Amino acid sequence: MRRSITISCTLALVCGLAATAQAANWKIDESHTAVGFSVSHLFTSVQGRFDRFSGTIEFDPQKPEAAVVRATVEAASINTNHEKRDKHLRSGDFFDVENHPTLSFESTSGVTEMVENRGKLAGNLTIHGVTKPVVFDVVFRGQGKDPWGNVRAGFSARLDIDRKDYGLTWNKALETGGVLVGDEVEIRIEVEGILGD
Repeated sequence: MRRSITISCTLALVCGLAATAQAANWKIDESHTAVGFSVSHLFTSVQGRFDRFSGTIEFDPQKPEAAVVRATVEAASINTNHEKRDKHLRSGDFFDVENHPTLSFESTSGVTEMVENRGKLAGNLTIHGVTKPVVFDVVFRGQGKDPWGNVRAGFSARLDIDRKDYGLTWNKALETGGVLVGDEVEIRIEVEGILGD
């Protein structure tokens, strides 16, 4: 009887540990995720997005410092709802997608400065073949089951970069002074993750 109880407890412990480990692994759901950006243009701003990407997030709200994030974006999937402009953005003047087909991010530490559901995530961001250290402002939006029984979690991230740091220097001077395209780019990401192995 004692041996049976010991075996049962051991199995329960192993299963519990497995469930805990699984709970930290999220696959980015492309159909419910948005990778967007904005940059000033003349007297307003252009809003854009990337339509093809993939990635994983290892995150446990009880251990945010252990988070690991990896993501890859297809540069050619850039979309500003203007075909001619998107073609120019894919060219050698900007992303040069033939030579630099992907953008990527890989965290170098877990989430730090976590207060309630907000924190900082440091990592290496690669654009146009140039890699720079960055720190995203991140938000954990919670987790739970959808109507079909899948466990999902929500995350947000925001970052401002100078595009010239990544070799994206093309511009045109304006007769009234200044330039056509701003240097500062705001990156906004909304992620829905699905619990995976």
